[in-house]
Amino acid sequence: MKFAPRHRNTWIMLVVGALACAIAPLNPVWLDTVILTGVFALIALSAGLSFGQAGILSMAQGAFAAIGAYSTAIIATRFGLPAWAGLAIAIALPAALAWGLARMVTRMPELATALATLALATLLEIIARNWDAVTGGYVGIAGIPPIAGLEKAWRFNILVWVFVLAAVLFYENLMNSAHGRALNIVKHDRTRAMADGIAVAPLLSAMLATSGAMAGAGGWLYAHYITYMSPGSLDTHASISALLMAVVGGAGYILGPVLGTFLLSLLGKLLPAQEAQGLFYGGALIVILVVAPEGLLGWIDRLVKRFRARRKEVQKSPTAEAQSTAEATP
Repeated sequence: MKFAPRHRNTWIMLVVGALACAIAPLNPVWLDTVILTGVFALIALSAGLSFGQAGILSMAQGAFAAIGAYSTAIIATRFGLPAWAGLAIAIALPAALAWGLARMVTRMPELATALATLALATLLEIIARNWDAVTGGYVGIAGIPPIAGLEKAWRFNILVWVFVLAAVLFYENLMNSAHGRALNIVKHDRTRAMADGIAVAPLLSAMLATSGAMAGAGGWLYAHYITYMSPGSLDTHASISALLMAVVGGAGYILGPVLGTFLLSLLGKLLPAQEAQGLFYGGALIVILVVAPEGLLGWIDRLVKRFRARRKEVQKSPTAEAQSTAEATP
């Protein structure tokens, strides 16, 4: 099969997902870590789409995931519907909420947008803690059934990485489309975008709705894997972590959030305490912003471009010398 350059991120993700599905089952601890890494990679991809591509600094991605998780948990435990029926609602509800939110906040500056989305996430967390009749309050919802046919962890791991692969494929096709090119103009210069006739507000609303749906799918996977959902499961910390994963890996690159999730999840497992993890996350963000403002993939991309430029100079210099020598020879 011929390698398609425009889908190189999808091909890379296919290889990574295949390795994760092949190696992780060898050890139960690895398997659990890889499954949760895939779930949070999906949520981080939603943060990369909203912030890295649309320029919307959303602090509500964890809240969108929580809505998806609570939706499928309520449907499965109280109405007895299958998990796949919960998937549709877990995607639709966050997307609808994100679209309505975007219509109000996308005209604000980045800081105001971040505060508005953070306020929404905090409000939803308060509702989850106090709406005992629906969310179970502080106790939460236990006994969420696993997905039929995917009760074994290694099978569920395959499903998780299929979702991540599908998200990357959709992401890449979107950014290679006319909508993606318009989004790039909106991100860098909204005034020019409006002058070019781009409907900025509807486009940004659609992007935040898409990222909300992606986060909701991550919450759906989380709920049916953990089989328990509480207000502390996907809280504001999850939103901050998802955004941090995207920024560390490179929010402007399609695979940046996945790389950031892998790195922070792996190093988080090596740290001895929760307090140390918080300290590490803060330190990692400071280092990345100083050394690689565009994330790790941006830093790697810059090094590759420098290497190629120097290589071209080296290749051109002997040719130039040979030409000058030939011209000087009578």
